[in-house]
Amino acid sequence: MTDKTSEKVVVVGAGLMGTGIAHAFATIHCGVVLVDTDPRALGEAIGAIGTIIEDGIRRGKLTKASGKLALDNLSTHTDLGVALRGSDISLLVETAAEMLTVKKAIVERADAMLPANAIIATNTSALSITEIAAATKRADRVVGMHFFNPVQKMKLVEIVRAVGTSAETIERTRAWCDAIGKTSIVVNEAPGLTTSRMSALLGNEAMYMLMEGTASAEDIDTALRLGFNHPMGPLELGDLTGWDTRLAVLQYLHTALGEKFRPCPLILKLVRAGRIGRKAGRGVYDYNDGQRIPGSGWRP
Repeated sequence: MTDKTSEKVVVVGAGLMGTGIAHAFATIHCGVVLVDTDPRALGEAIGAIGTIIEDGIRRGKLTKASGKLALDNLSTHTDLGVALRGSDISLLVETAAEMLTVKKAIVERADAMLPANAIIATNTSALSITEIAAATKRADRVVGMHFFNPVQKMKLVEIVRAVGTSAETIERTRAWCDAIGKTSIVVNEAPGLTTSRMSALLGNEAMYMLMEGTASAEDIDTALRLGFNHPMGPLELGDLTGWDTRLAVLQYLHTALGEKFRPCPLILKLVRAGRIGRKAGRGVYDYNDGQRIPGSGWRP
């Protein structure tokens, strides 16, 4: 395995995905800078990473010394410009909101400050990497690096080749995935990639079933977990990801691929009501300190 300890990774966005991605890179003891304009989000992210590391130590997955080193190599900043100073940055992973304008603004600024050979990766699950890359002058070094929730448990990373992505960038990105213990697949850019496209259909159909009263939320999720050996049901997963994010992905896919991706009206209803999932304390299920309250599944 290639030694990455002398290299630095910048992760932009301290939400659920950014937290998990920063943790993944910190555990291989390279320098990691987590960037977000919200100091509170950064504080919560560091706390969550500490909890993940403590759990890993408790389960014998890593030593106390290794866990301490991971935290020591992790820093945070609210200013992207300051975080990008340094010639040792090899990779930037953008994991901001699923909005093309936001992502393009981040990579455009990063492009102007990163070392010439650094890779710019975006964690988008549905947006066009080619369009994002167009905001830079290094389209050959822009790539999709799509992680899955929860990052510390999910082994897959989709590496997405945009129109201009070079073969060298793909290989270097695969090497990063290998270094953090992930299995990678390479996907040519297409709306929804592979997993997001299938997951969007599955989650949307589960919401239609819930809206129509076909089965309870708990039973729909149990069917997928036990009938198809999924680690998490589609409604549980939607709560974890956030129905606001799910809605944005479905709206994009609906525009790009047609009627089969039209968002279920129940998703719109929940988002308008602020029931966007675990991060809000309410989604399809209700939560207390991040833990699902038994018997709280939404009913039509």
